[in-house]
Amino acid sequence: MTAVPFTEKTRRPQGGGVAARLGSLTTRRLGVLGRVAGLALVALLTIGPVVWTVSTSLRTPAESFDLPPRIIPAHGTLDAYRGVFQQLDVWLIALNSALVTGLIAIGQMISAALAGYAFARLDFRFKKPLFGLVLATMMVPVQITIVPVFLILKEMGLTDTLLGLIVPAVPTAFGTFLMRQYFLTMPKELGEAAMIDGAGPWRVFRSVYAPLARPGLAIVGVLAFNYHWNEFFRPLILETSNENFTMPLGLVSLQGNLGTGSISVVLAGVVLSMIPAVAVFVIGQRPLREGITSSGLKG
Repeated sequence: MTAVPFTEKTRRPQGGGVAARLGSLTTRRLGVLGRVAGLALVALLTIGPVVWTVSTSLRTPAESFDLPPRIIPAHGTLDAYRGVFQQLDVWLIALNSALVTGLIAIGQMISAALAGYAFARLDFRFKKPLFGLVLATMMVPVQITIVPVFLILKEMGLTDTLLGLIVPAVPTAFGTFLMRQYFLTMPKELGEAAMIDGAGPWRVFRSVYAPLARPGLAIVGVLAFNYHWNEFFRPLILETSNENFTMPLGLVSLQGNLGTGSISVVLAGVVLSMIPAVAVFVIGQRPLREGITSSGLKG
């Protein structure tokens, strides 16, 4: 076997290979750094307003307008939080919000599961047109439907009541769509095996498919709670009595006449209102993530 002499020609490919590998490694590192920088910028834009809100809620009213603004308050105080409790019946409006949003979330989970299962697994006339009609309602803003809804609730005697906020919000087109897609990803053989054993459609749904749909139901529940906890428009139109105010309506009253209230007190109320929504999101984060990753868009 003849040895290959070590010359300039034999060294160039090796040197070129090392340079290519170094260039590829540098490119990958720059790509990683670019992604990290992009995520850091998005995180800053997302968390920045929250940090600023908390910081301002800990300042005195005069310090809220200091220039240049400072993230860390020079004289941190909890007076703004005490002012919230002095100006509002925080426990009452928090209870109202918890009751309204909790019942809406539970109602949407039940209605979305039933409707989604029907559209995914049951055969009936006009199923596709009806499902298309359900999806079409997602394109109609609440500002258009609020007047007929108000008139219907008025005839039923449900205006200025918490029940008037709950009942119209229980049907959910998005939740129905989401649960339909979720049920479509489940094997049909599970339901067919239960039917062979003598189970009817309700038993198949309750005992076979509903337990498997818990991650999807977690998505519907968490999103419904966070949306309706912060909902302002419908309560503004339907509620007039202070004892029926929800958290967003109570926070507006902190602004005072012509917006002359303390900005620190207003933002302290905003911080207090964020706590339940953040807690629900943290608790439901794992099933929410599992539900999003395991659900598909099978049609």
